[in-house]
Amino acid sequence: MTITATMRTTFREQGFVVVPGVLTEEQLATGRALVAVELEKSPPEPGHVGFHFVWPRFEDGPHPLLDFYRETVAPLAAELVRPELGVDDPDFAQVATTIPSWSHRPGAPHVDGVASLQEDGSPYTFSVLAGVWLSDQLGEYQGNLHVWPGTHLRFGEYLAEHGADALAELNKDTTGAPYPKIELGEQIQTFGTAGSVLFAHYLLGHNIGGNTGPDRRETIYYRLQAHGHGDRWRDVMADPLSEFRAG
Repeated sequence: MTITATMRTTFREQGFVVVPGVLTEEQLATGRALVAVELEKSPPEPGHVGFHFVWPRFEDGPHPLLDFYRETVAPLAAELVRPELGVDDPDFAQVATTIPSWSHRPGAPHVDGVASLQEDGSPYTFSVLAGVWLSDQLGEYQGNLHVWPGTHLRFGEYLAEHGADALAELNKDTTGAPYPKIELGEQIQTFGTAGSVLFAHYLLGHNIGGNTGPDRRETIYYRLQAHGHGDRWRDVMADPLSEFRAG
């Protein structure tokens, strides 16, 4: 599977794209086994429903979740980001599960990386979120990610007007869903089969949805930076498509 020109256009216009059929059956089985290992280390409380996250980090050397990223996600990410930039390996993964039955509809989007700030007061920005789907999300409320298409562009316009440091100001938000007061547009759910990979722009408004289906939702997320992103993040926030290939 490759990123087609149509997919790149969808990503640029909508702020996200779902690439179907990326993982083989063997890779799906490997991903699910890796999730099981992490959940055994950090299990949810007995009887818990709703979201449960585990955050394995890669600083201590080789990690099977990093190997899994390199095999499944890295080739696609390289086709989305401008080739002269390339994509750095992630420092950590997020094992994201949603345990049924949990009836929840998010009322507002959020942006990652502003709940806590770096020592210099800057947010933890990145270029693109990659989610490897290990369970089907074919119907509504099966743990689907909710997104607000096009908000990555309107958020970028907001930051171009107010300055990129306005992003860090969202750290003061107390609603639990930090996001600027911009036109949000339509809220939709993302759909696809197990083995698909979702790519979502850092600035895209998104939030977790409920799971009233029969099965636990399982996704492995990686937060990816184009090479050199940390040095130019202010410019990138005001020009959201600058790190990505054209269609």
